[in-house]
Amino acid sequence: MSVKLGLERLLDEERALIDGRKIGLVAHPASVDRSLRHALPLIEASGAKLVALFGPEHGIFGDAQDMAAVEGGNTLRGIRVHSLYGEHYEDLTPRAEWLRDLDAIVIDLQDVGSRYYTFVWTAALVMLAAAREGVETIVLDRPNPLGGEIVEGSPVQDGYRSFVGLYPVATRHGMTIGEIAGMVRRVEGLDKDALHIVKMEGYRRSMRFEETGAAWVLPSPNMPTLDTAFVYPGGCLIEGTKMSEGRGTTRPFEIFGAPRLDAERLASELEIEGAFLRPLAFRPTFQKHAGALIPGFQLHILDRDRFRSHEAYLRILTACLRELPPSERYREEEYEYVSDRPAIDLLTGGPEFRELVESGGELEPYLEREREGAARFAEERREDLLY
Repeated sequence: MSVKLGLERLLDEERALIDGRKIGLVAHPASVDRSLRHALPLIEASGAKLVALFGPEHGIFGDAQDMAAVEGGNTLRGIRVHSLYGEHYEDLTPRAEWLRDLDAIVIDLQDVGSRYYTFVWTAALVMLAAAREGVETIVLDRPNPLGGEIVEGSPVQDGYRSFVGLYPVATRHGMTIGEIAGMVRRVEGLDKDALHIVKMEGYRRSMRFEETGAAWVLPSPNMPTLDTAFVYPGGCLIEGTKMSEGRGTTRPFEIFGAPRLDAERLASELEIEGAFLRPLAFRPTFQKHAGALIPGFQLHILDRDRFRSHEAYLRILTACLRELPPSERYREEEYEYVSDRPAIDLLTGGPEFRELVESGGELEPYLEREREGAARFAEERREDLLY
């Protein structure tokens, strides 16, 4: 049985939410129905007065690379487009003047189920800004491609929140974007009328993405396949290092590596449950080590039910980083608008992993704490679950 997406339910039984109202739309290329028709023309034809468009990170067309500021001010189909990912942290929140003429703002963004993926935090910031202006937020819910049952990684600690973790959720949170929005509304004490979630029909937490009937469309340039989403809860941690996370290859986050690594030896020593780590050499076409032939790996998922990406990449990174000279380990540039804490700390949610790697300590106690943190979050999130 196919799942009826929030977008489809809005246009059918919940059309009264937008009919005749002045609407803003937050969307990207994956804002499509099961027939791959985009939300923009569908909502335009629905009777709503679509007066503003908003693009998250990567832009409304999904063409910008990660952390690339996107300019707003252009028009699409005669509708003004505002960017929610600019040069400064303040640019992540829509300006009050962009919202004041709206009756409601509709958010239709496909998330990938990992805390670092910024679309859920764009939704949160839009909702908070809209509430201040008395504008209703309508979130059109979509499946979590990683499913809704498995949770990985401790929530981010206080003092390490950023745009890759604005609220203390687990790394692989197992929630939909609607559930995250509901959690933020509750935590922030917003009036219930500030948020309307158009739930999916027929969705179960145990569903594989392929069972939902939803089409996979790249939500961002380096999320080409469903397998990419499954490795991302761990693979994104590589962004906090000087290793290549495979940007500039056709399989980012699955392919990764760095100069000086003995990839064949490391691959033979590392056993990854539910996956196979294959040594290779690759040449990134842009970003880290662009143009250089470097040793590395491709991680092949063999069993999604057994594979735990977050733990797998923590094991891999520990082994790899300890092979590299200290000067070649960690990213030093500003990361997601933060320059006073290392990127690896923002991604892991605190300094403990980096300190563990540097001290040569045992990884297992750290992994056990991560499992305990994930288990606590799995319980805490129950009141926000919709399915």
